[in-house]
Amino acid sequence: MSDQVRQQAEELTAAIAEASQLNLPEPVSELVTLEQADEPEAAGIRTRMAEIDMDSTSSIIGFGSRAQLELQTISQAMLNDVRNKDVGPAGDSLRQIVTTIRGFSVSELDTRRERSWWERLTGKAAPLANFMARYETVQSQIDNITENLLNHETVLLKDIKSLDVLYEKTLDFYNELALYIAAGEEKIKELDSKTIPAKEAEVQAADENDTIIRAQELRDLRAARDDLERRVHDLKLTRQVTMQSLPSIRLVQENDKSLVTKINSTLVNTVPLWETQLAQSLTIQRSRDAAKAIRSANDLTNELLNKNADNLRQTNREVREQMERGVFDIEAVKYANEQLIATIQDSLQIADAGKAKRAEAEEDLRKMEAELRDSLSAAKARETTPAA
Repeated sequence: MSDQVRQQAEELTAAIAEASQLNLPEPVSELVTLEQADEPEAAGIRTRMAEIDMDSTSSIIGFGSRAQLELQTISQAMLNDVRNKDVGPAGDSLRQIVTTIRGFSVSELDTRRERSWWERLTGKAAPLANFMARYETVQSQIDNITENLLNHETVLLKDIKSLDVLYEKTLDFYNELALYIAAGEEKIKELDSKTIPAKEAEVQAADENDTIIRAQELRDLRAARDDLERRVHDLKLTRQVTMQSLPSIRLVQENDKSLVTKINSTLVNTVPLWETQLAQSLTIQRSRDAAKAIRSANDLTNELLNKNADNLRQTNREVREQMERGVFDIEAVKYANEQLIATIQDSLQIADAGKAKRAEAEEDLRKMEAELRDSLSAAKARETTPAA
């Protein structure tokens, strides 16, 4: 629902409350006679008595017709302007919004729900993506319906105010009929107690030539009196029907008030609540996804911690072993010492052998030198001996 529609609906709440609290006056069922009426009512009764001309049939027949014409106008207005909105477009819009909301399943939002083979085969979107697409479609439908409901609400408020005016006018007509009825009954009482007895006296006192004329006048007066009585009776029936129409107006008005209250409650409470619940569902789902991601991160962190702890223990063992180990292993030192001793011994042996060989070589050299000198001496001696 748009912010503009929500704001307009909230603004209409005060108007609905005002219309619901309006108390219209109740009609007075009892008729008031001229003697019982206060001065303003008595003056009104006398004014309407003056409208009656007993010598004019049209005056008697048309007695109170002005008020009846007003009733006819009011009744026509009721037929043309007042409709029972409970089964009209407003009721249809309410049913549409209920159907739309009920057809929207929040369970589709559950990402833990495995998609059916058909959903996997058709490549149906993941629950969250599908849910958001459905939400946008439903939200658009609700926006259109709420705008229609707001228009219906405005029309119904106008009808309620029109019904208030109609009720007041009908009540005025009802009270006007009471004045006409009181005036007619007072006129009949005056005819029965004064006018007709006086006319009878005239008939009795008339001479033979005027007796027929006076008698006819008396019959006409009595006929007019009966016509007036029937007219007053019709006015009483009309007043009764008018009194019955007042509760009917109230009933239609109460239906409109109930419907406009439901519409306003839907716009101000139901739709925002539904949107809030939907937003909460989305938030909860996102929180669940976030919690799942955090759980995965925590699991990875714990796994790394465990591995690091194992590695630390292994490395620490290796490091400590190397730290506790000497710079040289004793076995290596022993081996090196043995090899060194053996090397020295080998060197001494080689040196001794070399010394012995050098001694032998010197001896050989002396021998060879001596032999060489002997040879040279022999050769020289041979050269100095003269030839024979």
